[in-house]
Amino acid sequence: MTSPLSRRSFLGLSGAVGLTAALSACGSGTKIGSGSAAPASAAPTFSGGEYTGPKVTLDYWNGFTGGDGPHMRAMLETFNKEFSGRIEVRNVTRRWEDLYPAMPTAIAAGKGPDVAVIHNDWIGTFAARQTLIPLDDVVGALKLTEADFIPAVWNAGIYEGKRYSVPLDVHCLGDYWNRAHLEKAGLSDAPADKASYEEALGGLRDAGIANPFWMPNKWPGHLMFMSLLWQHGGQLYSEDGTRALWGSEQGAQALSWMVEQIDKGFSPAKVAQDTQYAAFKNDRNSFTWDGIWQINDLKSNARSLRWGLSPIPNIGGTAAVWSSSHNFVMTSQAGKDSNKVQAAKFFIDHMGRLSAEWAKAGMIPARNSVREDPAIAALPQIKLAADLNAFHFLPALPGVGDVQSKALELAVAKAVLKEASPADALKEGVATADKLLADNKRKYGR
Repeated sequence: MTSPLSRRSFLGLSGAVGLTAALSACGSGTKIGSGSAAPASAAPTFSGGEYTGPKVTLDYWNGFTGGDGPHMRAMLETFNKEFSGRIEVRNVTRRWEDLYPAMPTAIAAGKGPDVAVIHNDWIGTFAARQTLIPLDDVVGALKLTEADFIPAVWNAGIYEGKRYSVPLDVHCLGDYWNRAHLEKAGLSDAPADKASYEEALGGLRDAGIANPFWMPNKWPGHLMFMSLLWQHGGQLYSEDGTRALWGSEQGAQALSWMVEQIDKGFSPAKVAQDTQYAAFKNDRNSFTWDGIWQINDLKSNARSLRWGLSPIPNIGGTAAVWSSSHNFVMTSQAGKDSNKVQAAKFFIDHMGRLSAEWAKAGMIPARNSVREDPAIAALPQIKLAADLNAFHFLPALPGVGDVQSKALELAVAKAVLKEASPADALKEGVATADKLLADNKRKYGR
């Protein structure tokens, strides 16, 4: 998934505006939660065990249109073959930027998904609209707890005290590095702390690598900023979702470090979106921070490149990295049919147990039991889960996608492009973010 649009939509970040408009259209009042969706408590309770009712067909929506698609299809084929005659799952794959705005309207018309995969940062938005049904009974019946999963991703599925998702994976930023370049500088691995990393950049330049670490102003610059913000001890938003906190001193420190890489000559100025990754694939820079979804692309399309993957360095003092997750959810459409409810909840649990296949798509399995499988433990992304406390997720705030795209991302770009100082860019961005957060409070009634 290498194009700018596909990788951005991979995380469900594009389409925030379209989704908000679609949700607004579905609600009859000023509060989105006041629409006509079925109450979240209407679904029958799941008691565990295999599905034993009459044969049902489940429509399953997801956005796996790229290199991850074949692995999901393989999981579905395994499920449909094993449970043929009882449950048929129809796979509907759409681009993420099309899937998110389409879901509410389709579900309201009874033509949407019964089960779906969504990113964790959309859980709050759909839960507030009552598009999703809580899954507390599923995890209760199956005796699943935080101890069975990566804690941060488990907790990311909770909105207003109820669980709306079962996590499939974690995908995060990693530090990709060029082995040949590092060898020129006398290094065998990527440095893990600020002092060593900056020293390595100087050594790489001395070894003839003119710009060893390109700093993007767009994708994935905002993901880098959030990682550095958390590393410096900062936070994104207040707990009540009314204030943006990323304009803090910690935010200014994080963004200033990004700008310094340009000032010191380690990065060229005005690096266009995806240019830094293309440069890495073409042996032109030494480090690039990007998502673990690039693993299979590098294996397939950069076979002459000798590369490694490490956790991003600890620049701010506390290990932290931006992370996201694919999550199974059940919709209010399925909630109208008690047999579909039982089948959907069984499907969600069973697919989570097949996530060893999903790890081959470059993802980190959310379930500890899968991640600890010796066949999975050797995959390059698994070492990024050595410190589970490093994973940080966006909060489950309804409409948070709008705030990110219209405020935070623009602030990061403005500073990296030298259109404003880091502090001024963040101050302006926070002012916009606070207005959007206030709008969201009124819109979603939360």
